[in-house]
Amino acid sequence: MPKASQSPELLAARKTLYNTGLALRREVTGAQHVEKSLANASPFSRPMQELATEFGWGALWSRPGLTKQQRSLLNLAMLTAMGKEQELGVHVRGAVRNGCSVVEIREALLQASGYAGLPAGLAAFRIAERVLVEEVEGGELKAKL
Repeated sequence: MPKASQSPELLAARKTLYNTGLALRREVTGAQHVEKSLANASPFSRPMQELATEFGWGALWSRPGLTKQQRSLLNLAMLTAMGKEQELGVHVRGAVRNGCSVVEIREALLQASGYAGLPAGLAAFRIAERVLVEEVEGGELKAKL
């Protein structure tokens, strides 16, 4: 994390958020995915990886008020609506890790389809089904699709 003229207190707070975020990110998306993302970061893109970890995972995902399952389902709906297919696959896998059922994942995607449009929903279903099949084949998920 860059240490440009920031107070020691701010640096300590950011480090805490980053470390909290890193642990949550590994828990939800898998250590292998996180390590690959960080290892593949260039000097240009590393600050974005750090921001995503610090803010997205450390500041948002660690907040009280919603369970990890609820956050996962919200993310699936939002990523569907935005057409962010690569990230959707990551978060389908995370939803499984967070204990979301296949039915909950399907219903979140159906709900998003009603508001975001059928083309977005169809694309999301293709991605989700591919990831869910991989999770079943890998033994991470015990379900019939």
